[in-house]
Amino acid sequence: MCIDFLGCVGGLITPTLLISGSGASALNLDGPTRAYMIAASFIVSGITSLCYLSRFRIPKTRYYFGVGLLEIAGVAFSGLPAAQAIVSNMYKDGSCPSERLADGTINYLPCPDGFGAILGTQMVASVLSILFSLSSPRLLRRLFPKVVTGVVLFTIGAKLLTSSMKSWAGGSGLCMSKPEGYYALCPNIDAPNAQAWGSPVNFALGASVFGTIVLVELLGSVFMKNISVVIGLVVGCIIAASIGMFDATDIYSAPAGTFLWVKTFKLSVYGPGVIPVLFTQIAIIIDSIGEITAVCDVSNEPTEGPSFEKRIQGGLLTDGVLGIFSGLGTTMSTVLFTQNNGILAVTRCASRMAGYVCAVILILCGILGKFSATFLAIPDPLIGGMTVFLFASVSASGLRVLAYLHWTRRDRIIVATSLAIGLGVQLVPSWFKSVLPEVDNEALQGLYNAITTVVSTPNVISGFLAVIMNLVLPDEPATTGETKAPLGGAQRMFFDRDREEESDPEKLSITEQDRDR
Repeated sequence: MCIDFLGCVGGLITPTLLISGSGASALNLDGPTRAYMIAASFIVSGITSLCYLSRFRIPKTRYYFGVGLLEIAGVAFSGLPAAQAIVSNMYKDGSCPSERLADGTINYLPCPDGFGAILGTQMVASVLSILFSLSSPRLLRRLFPKVVTGVVLFTIGAKLLTSSMKSWAGGSGLCMSKPEGYYALCPNIDAPNAQAWGSPVNFALGASVFGTIVLVELLGSVFMKNISVVIGLVVGCIIAASIGMFDATDIYSAPAGTFLWVKTFKLSVYGPGVIPVLFTQIAIIIDSIGEITAVCDVSNEPTEGPSFEKRIQGGLLTDGVLGIFSGLGTTMSTVLFTQNNGILAVTRCASRMAGYVCAVILILCGILGKFSATFLAIPDPLIGGMTVFLFASVSASGLRVLAYLHWTRRDRIIVATSLAIGLGVQLVPSWFKSVLPEVDNEALQGLYNAITTVVSTPNVISGFLAVIMNLVLPDEPATTGETKAPLGGAQRMFFDRDREEESDPEKLSITEQDRDR
């Protein structure tokens, strides 16, 4: 249970830290509000984990709620790009306040209502998971084959790497342009031992985290590899503390205890963000199918047939219901954490009791307000060094999925077309900015904003193209002489399993005595 907790804590806080931070695509919130949001992320993740761990049949129906396996949930990375796009658009159209300073730079002011718009739009999109849970498994396989899931995962990671590299250099706020005055240093001149954006000190701090993670992954024990992100962050924090870069102000001001709804956000639905968030929900569906498949495989449960399909149905229904609950609980949507299946393979323990204990620990960490606030004291370069590895791992998972394609001409056309536009948008995000005109009609302008958001968000436009082309292009058999991907459990999975190559497969199997049904 300790491995489960340590393995997910780094990823759990990252989306909340980034969306609540500073910059044109973040909410620029104050310290106490950010501390509450981190606490809410822990609490909601713990509650949703309890729901995934349980499983029951809905009375008088054939549908299930929950998965009934050892699963831990956390705030979804896949929701971050759409959330950042929504915030960026809200600053552009005036829904979020900003001001132009004397030197010409734009100061983005706090926008708590922007987070309410993200939550409200997310709740509407969560209905999509509920609808898919009621559909045929054959439809899911048709809509989301590996050629689609691989492209979506790869572009999600690529999109998120932008904010990570900015954080590594010092942050994504006003200090990026190195203006004269208050923001000449990052995050500002009043911060302890503040450094200029891109300074050697910031670079070294981020590198200490990134390098430690890589070394642990290469040389560490199996246990250490499963918590490599935490180890890297601890090493970076020790170095930052030794040079006086920690600011404990938010820790001192944080309450000893907190819970959900201590702070609230005005819920609303942001029209231009509905379509991008719907694609985010599709990514969450992809995440869930892959994670449930992986955990079933490692837990020695069927990965095909009626029993497996019931678990998929229960998981997707749970995704939809908990997406609505997460919004009401002031947190972005949660999703099953992929690293959970690697921990299962290593520990050979699939007892749900361990999951229940881990979920309770997550809830307690959220209730302890001082604990949540400690993450705000971590300098941006350390967060950047950690998230660069995390988000690159997301892209690597996409490449892993694409590696199992037979790579027919049809596959190459789908991948090349979707990545051409998706990565092109990533490199030149303003390419579509002037295509649609400005109009006085508010409804029509809202539609134009929605189209612009879709076309300007890499994972959304690439996923959209991949789905359409997969449905339109006729199937094509593998050409003679092409090497087919190996069959087996790994081919059925959407995500890479962190299973040791040298491990004995029989030792990784979980016995009937280990499983807690």
